[in-house]
Formats: sequence, structure tokens, C-alpha cells
Amino acid sequence: MGSSNSMPEEIQELADKTGFTLEQIEHLHRRFKQISGDQPTIRKESFDRIPDLEFNPIRSKIVRAFFDKRNLRQASVGLTDEINFEDFLTIMSYFRPIEMNMDEEQLDHFRKEKLKFLFHMYDSDNDGKITLHEYRKVVEELLSGNPHLEKESARSIADGAMMEAASICVGQMEPDQVYEGITFEDFLKMWQGIDIDTKMHVRFLNMEPIAHCH
Repeated sequence: MGSSNSMPEEIQELADKTGFTLEQIEHLHRRFKQISGDQPTIRKESFDRIPDLEFNPIRSKIVRAFFDKRNLRQASVGLTDEINFEDFLTIMSYFRPIEMNMDEEQLDHFRKEKLKFLFHMYDSDNDGKITLHEYRKVVEELLSGNPHLEKESARSIADGAMMEAASICVGQMEPDQVYEGITFEDFLKMWQGIDIDTKMHVRFLNMEPIAHCH
């Protein structure tokens, strides 16, 4: 993370940017080194070092999210080939649990940032809208991890979820509007009242080689 002279100042800057404590940053740095193979950057193939991620039904979307420039706050669209430790912390900050001392404004911003990260996972073509096809695909991928659910049953559940999402959005449209997909504003309304912390987490704060996003 830099020379021994600059390290305390560098860590403090990262703490200010991401909201992590100094101890968490040091812990995540060790995790970063595990994933990268002690290299200065992580590439997509580096995530092959996390065995349990292999069985996650949306593994490809989780890994892709780490390289999405929208999540790295670098640009509006596109993917980067590799990420450094600061980028890694930026992504991990989306998964920080809500803190008890946050006021209403901070909670609202924190929740929107988390949901924006999820929105980007659904919006695979970077057009600022989640089409019903994109929404259905994610639901099908999530359900594919259930060995007791047949493919046709999973498709039926996905279709039901897709139509429910459409009804929420279409119900708020003017008669002359053409439905083009779920916007981020629609997405926020769909998640209203749902505890995002219980639905979105990645177990990187410990040293176990496990990751989850559900």
C-alpha cells in the first residue's frame, strides 16, 4: 500500500474515501493479496482463487461488477481490465453494513449507493434501463442454483417476477408513454421497504475464501 513512511497517511485517505476502519483496510489488504496472488492488481481470472464463488449462480455478474467503471466511479460505461487495491476497496465499500450512528440523509445516500450497484448488475448493456429480458435473465440465474427446481418452473417464476416488475413501472406511466425498461428511479421504488443489508453482502472481511451476493 506504499512505503512505510506514507502508509499511515495513505490508509487514512482510503478510510476517509471508503468508510472502512484502519483495521478493516489492513484486513482487506491481506485479502486482496490472497486474491491477486501477491500482485499489485487483480484481473478477472484472479477470482478463480475463491473456490466457493464458483458455485454462486450469478458468479459472472459478481466478478464483472468489480470491473464495471460505473461502480469504480471512473466513467459512465465500460469495463476495466484490472483493478488496484483502492479500486477493490471502492467496490467493497458498497457491501459495508449500515452503521447505527448514520442520520436519515446518510442512510438514504448509503442505501441508494448499494441499490445503484445492484442496478448496474442487472443493467448489463449500460443503457441506464433494465429491460424485462435482463431482469428475467438475472432471476433465472438466481433460481438455477436450486437443484430441486426444474428449469421450466424456474422460468415460470422468472416470468412472474418479470411481469410484477413491469406492472410496477407501467402503472406509473402516462397513457402516451412507451415502456422501455426499469429506470433507477423505478428500481428504488421496487426495493422500497426491503432490508438491503440482508440481501447484499460479500464475506471478504474475514479471511475465508468465500463470497456471497444474494
